[in-house]
Amino acid sequence: MWFLTFVALAAPGAAAAPSAAPASPVQPARLVIDNATVLTISGPVIVDGTVIIEGGRIREVGSGLPLPAGFPVVDARGGYLMPGIIDVHSHMGVYSWPGGSGTDDGNEAVEAFTPRVWAGDSFDPEDPALARARAGGVTTIQVLPGSANLVGGLSAILKLRPARTIEPMLFAGAPRGIKMAVGENPKRVYRNAPDDDQLQTRMGLFAALRARFQAALDYRTARTRKEPPARDLDAETLLDVIDGKIRVNLHGYRAYDVVGFYRVADAFGFSVAIFHHALDAYKVRDILVAHGTAVATWPDWWGFKLEAFDGIPWNAQMVHEAGGTAILHSDSADHVQRLNFEAAKLVRYGMSESEALRTITLNPAIGLGLADRVGAIAPGRDADLVLYDRHPFDIYTQVQLTWIDGAPVYDRERDGVPDGQR
Repeated sequence: MWFLTFVALAAPGAAAAPSAAPASPVQPARLVIDNATVLTISGPVIVDGTVIIEGGRIREVGSGLPLPAGFPVVDARGGYLMPGIIDVHSHMGVYSWPGGSGTDDGNEAVEAFTPRVWAGDSFDPEDPALARARAGGVTTIQVLPGSANLVGGLSAILKLRPARTIEPMLFAGAPRGIKMAVGENPKRVYRNAPDDDQLQTRMGLFAALRARFQAALDYRTARTRKEPPARDLDAETLLDVIDGKIRVNLHGYRAYDVVGFYRVADAFGFSVAIFHHALDAYKVRDILVAHGTAVATWPDWWGFKLEAFDGIPWNAQMVHEAGGTAILHSDSADHVQRLNFEAAKLVRYGMSESEALRTITLNPAIGLGLADRVGAIAPGRDADLVLYDRHPFDIYTQVQLTWIDGAPVYDRERDGVPDGQR
């Protein structure tokens, strides 16, 4: 029997079986997690630590804290408590299980520029992968459109609350994000497109980007005239990018692709928040750091296409050593269930345990512009937490409880073990 003793928040006699359309969990007003080894991420490890939660936020963190009267208590003796895992690159819900044409909703590949679309309009909150991610300790994800288009559309930043619709899952106050892509994917998809959308080479790709951003600036000027043009949602979205109102998530692999994109971004005065996949990042890590761009990558995926041939497992560590923000992402409904083990691999290639843990917690929060809300266990942060029965990097560790805003969204004893995680 697991060591937890949890004071139930549900009313006596509440139905144990889930309904066909479960509602979002009720946010508890108060909760104490006691006797855990607390991996705060932003500060020292606290042995026999206590975390006091009130109103969905962390009120106090420390050792030997007096337990407030009337608070439900989780006795986490022997366990390890850390911030909920954050995945900045997910396609869950837009390529939901079971896969097929009926659930293939991630790429609006009708033209190379679709900044007007929003991934949330495709999102299926009943995707079975979401429950498995919660069972893996994941609490926040950024759902991105696919990488067929040069500008694929706006992202949806979500907390993985069980819900019937996307609205209760939206991360309130999160900055807007947009997906852009360079390299092989848009070249491949639009090589045989109609004349207006053909992208045969990288020359054409970057020329098309410049043309669209210039057209957005021309549109801004035209809207001030006595007879303005009709509203153009694509242009308005790109203007928000230029004005710094939307954070750019750039898909790419090769060093010269990201440097080429910087030529466009620098010319139009906007920045890149996160360079995704980024297997060549180590080659241009100083340039990435100078631009303030975080790097979201994998520890050991490489070689699956030509632009991925130069990937090395030291990539994230070399970015970190250069002063950059190194992030691990999943890009996979399977890998998202085991991001703690993906991060553990980085220790083999030179990263400290504490820095490796940051790659799935605080660093992704920085990349999303949410470091003041999530990614660390500290007073004032959202109570998005995960409890393991061993250190998160122990190959035998298992998630026991996952909380979002202090509400339990996964309980191993209550919910059981998803297939493939036994």
